Amino acid sequence: MGVTVRFAPSPTGQIHIGNCRPALFNWLYAKKQGGTYILRYDDTDQERSTQAFAEGIARDLEWLGIVPDRVERQSERFGLYDEAAKVLKEAGLLYACYETGEELERRRNRARALGRPPVYDRAGLKYTPEQIEKFQAEGRKPHWRFKLPNHVEGDPFSFQRTEVHWDDVIRGRQTVDLASLSDPVLIRGDGTYLYTLPSIVDDADMGVTHVIRGEDHVANTGVQIAIFEALGRPVPIFGHHNLLTTASGEGLSKRTGALSIASLRDAGYEPMAVNSLAVLTGTSHAVEPASDLEALAQMVDFTGISKSAAKFDPEDVGTLTAKITHALSYDTVKDRLEALGVGGGEAFWDIIRENCSTLADAANWWKVVTGPVEAQIEEDDQEFIAKAKELLPAEPWDETTWGVWTKAVKGETGRKGKGLFMPLRRAVTGLGHGPDLKSMLPFIGRQNTLDRLDG
Repeated sequence: MGVTVRFAPSPTGQIHIGNCRPALFNWLYAKKQGGTYILRYDDTDQERSTQAFAEGIARDLEWLGIVPDRVERQSERFGLYDEAAKVLKEAGLLYACYETGEELERRRNRARALGRPPVYDRAGLKYTPEQIEKFQAEGRKPHWRFKLPNHVEGDPFSFQRTEVHWDDVIRGRQTVDLASLSDPVLIRGDGTYLYTLPSIVDDADMGVTHVIRGEDHVANTGVQIAIFEALGRPVPIFGHHNLLTTASGEGLSKRTGALSIASLRDAGYEPMAVNSLAVLTGTSHAVEPASDLEALAQMVDFTGISKSAAKFDPEDVGTLTAKITHALSYDTVKDRLEALGVGGGEAFWDIIRENCSTLADAANWWKVVTGPVEAQIEEDDQEFIAKAKELLPAEPWDETTWGVWTKAVKGETGRKGKGLFMPLRRAVTGLGHGPDLKSMLPFIGRQNTLDRLDG
């Protein structure tokens, strides 16, 4: 059977560079194995999920270079989840609980005070018909918990150590003791599903062979394996990678929009800079810009992923983008330059690309050519610039013009070095830095240069 993976974002906000990490790990693994990549919108939260967020996620993934083989929506699959819940209820593995959030918190606090782990005591299994009737009279709606197989057979209140093991393709052999965990809530009091059951049902139904996700799901995996087995469904292979955090160690959140893919795209960063940073940070491989996703796939080795959090500096996205931009061929960027209104063809791109931190900077350099440009002429340089204007060579201009002009100005004024070149650059381009003027000057042209020398 071939490899099938999935990326399952909730369309409740914009995805960020931290979400990009599992999206890419799954994509790269699937493509390397010749497998199938499923984009599955986990949109069971109908109140917070929106079509606009789903479209934004698809747009962001496409920008990164990820084009899914299949697209699925959990909101269209509730019948399957209802059927699975019915199977678990009939097997006595899904039971109703009526405690409020406040009551549960008091119990957890009491357990902590007594030095016991705050594990749910399965009080829901002890309700008498009278208690249930009272709860219902109060208007309480039950939430439903899955009874973990962590007890002596026949006695769900005699908890005993029950280990679940799996060979994690990233972290190696893993063990979770189910007795250390509370029975998970699978269905809320309002009848809606939490993440766990729909995810398991979909993974099984869609033939997902590998679940590659963040290390924050390690404990969940022990629970999910138990549910897979309770439903009689094949258990996929799991892999848990380290999480991306900011340089200060803070986590990322869709709700805050921190380092969202959309904001990185709008800032003009290159997708392969984002991809390279998201994948290679926190691994044994040097963080360097990959030319494309195929090349990045060859750099990924799951055994080289650190077990510590992967801290990164957002400025690294800019650094990698600049490196990529400097190496972009004209054929690669021709259409994008035209869309930015940048002329000059390949010759102009070759002149400016080393001075572009992002491709969008090319538009700024083209403005230096076309204007308007506010000449920067210091008061002490007024006479110098006036003399330079008198000595401006006649057309036609080529790459020798700058040398001819500055040589003449030097001979007349006695200036040299920075005192010669910088005032001319500031007057002609309005900037104190930029590409070599011997190459830029022919694009700017004599009339534009004259106009700027007038100040």
